[in-house]
Amino acid sequence: MWNTKRGSCLHSKGELWGLFILLLYTIPFSSSSNFSHLIYKIKEGLPKGTLIGAISADLKLDLSVSPPRSFNLELKTARQQYVNLNNTTGELFTSAVEIDREALCAESHEGQGCAIFLDVLILPQQYFQLVKVKIIIEDVNDNHPHFPLGDIRVSVPENAPVNARFAVEQSAVDPDIGIHSVQTYWLANDYGVFTLDVEENEGGELTPFLIITESLDRETQAEYVTDIIAEDGGSPPLLGTATLRIIITDVNDNCPKFTESLVNVTIYGNATKGMQLARLEAYDPDEGANALITYTFSERVTQESRNLFHLDTNTGVLKLAGKIDNNTGKLYKLIVLANGPTCIPEVATVNVHIIKQLSGPPVVIPRYIASEKDGVVSLSESEPAFTPIAFFTIKNTEPQQKIECLLEGAGPFRLVPYERIKNEYLLETTELLDYEQQQDYEMAVVVRNSHGLVVNTVVKVHVLDVNDNAPVFKQSFIEITVEENNPPNTFLAQLQATDADSESRGEVYYLLGADAPTIFDLDRSTGVLTVSTSLDREEKETYRFMVRAVDRGTPRKESIATVIITVQDRNDNSPRFINKDFTFFVPENFPGFGEIGVLTVTDADAGENGWVALSILNGSDIFVIDTGRGALRAKTSLDREQQGTYYVWIEAIDGGEPALSCITTVTVLLLDVNDNPPTVLFPQSNQSYMLVLPNTLPGTSITEVYAVDRDTGMNAVIAYSIIKRTDGEPGSFDIDPYTGNITLRKTLSNRGLYSLWVKVRDHGQPELYSTVLVNLFVNETVSNETLIQSLLPRSVDIDHGELPPDKKGRKGEQVPNMCGEYRVLLLALTATCLGLFLTVVSLVTYICCKRRKPKKKRSDIEIPLNSL
Repeated sequence: MWNTKRGSCLHSKGELWGLFILLLYTIPFSSSSNFSHLIYKIKEGLPKGTLIGAISADLKLDLSVSPPRSFNLELKTARQQYVNLNNTTGELFTSAVEIDREALCAESHEGQGCAIFLDVLILPQQYFQLVKVKIIIEDVNDNHPHFPLGDIRVSVPENAPVNARFAVEQSAVDPDIGIHSVQTYWLANDYGVFTLDVEENEGGELTPFLIITESLDRETQAEYVTDIIAEDGGSPPLLGTATLRIIITDVNDNCPKFTESLVNVTIYGNATKGMQLARLEAYDPDEGANALITYTFSERVTQESRNLFHLDTNTGVLKLAGKIDNNTGKLYKLIVLANGPTCIPEVATVNVHIIKQLSGPPVVIPRYIASEKDGVVSLSESEPAFTPIAFFTIKNTEPQQKIECLLEGAGPFRLVPYERIKNEYLLETTELLDYEQQQDYEMAVVVRNSHGLVVNTVVKVHVLDVNDNAPVFKQSFIEITVEENNPPNTFLAQLQATDADSESRGEVYYLLGADAPTIFDLDRSTGVLTVSTSLDREEKETYRFMVRAVDRGTPRKESIATVIITVQDRNDNSPRFINKDFTFFVPENFPGFGEIGVLTVTDADAGENGWVALSILNGSDIFVIDTGRGALRAKTSLDREQQGTYYVWIEAIDGGEPALSCITTVTVLLLDVNDNPPTVLFPQSNQSYMLVLPNTLPGTSITEVYAVDRDTGMNAVIAYSIIKRTDGEPGSFDIDPYTGNITLRKTLSNRGLYSLWVKVRDHGQPELYSTVLVNLFVNETVSNETLIQSLLPRSVDIDHGELPPDKKGRKGEQVPNMCGEYRVLLLALTATCLGLFLTVVSLVTYICCKRRKPKKKRSDIEIPLNSL
């Protein structure tokens, strides 16, 4: 910071910089101490705040001096906007303006490189130094190759030889340089007849060349359209694409051919000049000038024939150009050539037969019965067969002259003598006319006398249309498929019906049948069938209704077609378990892979969308599920004492794409089985004993036997009893059957060891029990431990000792117990009632769930295996 006194002398920042520049050019300095040059390299596109370089560190300057050094850019230039300079540390950072090498150095070529040049001043004056900083901007592959045109055309002659090369002038450009510029070209589809090669010129530019690999034929295929793709050398490479149209240009490799090589024409001697006799047609598959055809007479055609007949060189129309000699019949043979560029002419022959016509021909007078105008008779197609059209009266005949009158021309007509009146003929129809088959007929009434004189009278008949055709659908059954969940107003089909009648009688409009649901709309004019709402296959899979096509004739005619719309399934329904959750009661020790219960799952969709697979989300090491039947099984036998309740999460996944799923909870409750005998916890050993004083009063609690049973319910209810005594005074001690508390029954008169065999049994079925030896030493003191130990029963005596006959048994021995049987029956009844209750709850839940149709995706959750 400058002090206040100096600030008062310099009134503006501009004056301060002016002083710096003046010092720069007036104070001499050596290049070693006052001038430095630094070069940094960075890549384009770096984010704001990226460190470019530290001037102080690179120049090894001490920043702890006083006054401190400051770093300043000499002048504000356009390129300084890309960097920020820390005035205190001299560190250069990228600014918020991103550096784009292609925009920054747009005018420099690849060999020049791209750089930003800065002048940094180190102040104050005693530290003054000028630092020239050059920041080289390195290229990154951030530009795709692009073609100057999106549609590139290359013309190739069809006779181009194999391996011929054609340059694609509109090559791609890439603003990047070096390996990041365009490296190669290739075709998306070469059609088996093209390939690309790339050539590099002296300037390093790549030009793609199209190479012909197979022979071409424009008449087979005149154009090939593919994509030309430019690829740069970046990693990954970037691509540019343009449409390449390969136009196969025509060469004259085909010659004209006549459609008919022989044409016969017959005319009468009274034919008028300018009458068209024939039209010769030739074709050439080539195009443009190569397909140009001219028609000429052969040199063998005489001058007389050339004067009498005219041939149009462009159209091939042959006309009568002169007057025919009416006194003689004659045959003219005309040779006509079809000429094409560089082709041998194609030859056709025209035979013109001229029939002579003598003077004084018969006269034919027509009298029309049907409507006639300008020589054209109009006849409705609804007229029946044998409808009269016209009378023809033959005059100018000699009485003895024989007259022949006949009808020439195709059609359902005949010419018959009228009621045997001489020289009167009636023209009539022979069958119904059909406007839809043919609208116009042209025939000639030919009269020939015995002198060979012939008169032709042309009769034209125009058939009038009536509404005799109903519209005809293109298909009588119109089958349409549409996916469910379609958007409203979805297009289904465009109905097409045609009516062979003309004008308004052939105009068709469309109507829906009375059985069509209101959700369908049919455009009257276009026949476009749409559905106004979204369809649900699960609600209805097939729609069948009638449509009508009606014309506008009088009377109106119509036809019907049947529309069958099949709604295709989409996977829009998740699988549904019949219960929200399941509870199964299984006795413990149930055999492994035995069926615990069956989970029923449904899916309203069809096909693969409705196929459901079941899987266990947790506890798969304990349980398995049959995905077909839904049967849940345990891999091994389960022990209630280890775990009494299992919570298993079952997922149902359908086969749709994407798959939908649902999850249910299965609670497996293990029912207790009496498989554990009571365990005596006290006394802990048959070799233990307890001192009882002789003066102990009757009723005094001496000790207790304490036992537990790992089972539950009645299987865990324990009863205690003394089954054998080895004391000198029988009945001296009693045991409480419920608590195991041993009390003194009467006064003790004898001293010594009293041993009681206590049976500890449960109330299960079968009954299980354990035995324990309770040793009571009656004496004032325990003075002789050795004596007491010698009196205690040995383990061998205990193991092999006999029990009273009515008390014999072993662990697990069944003892009849009527109370136990009643308890089992009560337990069975309780389980049955509970099962019925759960079944009712499950059915109610299933009915409620069916009313709603939630559509949820499978949720990815982790569910632990819980236990009680």
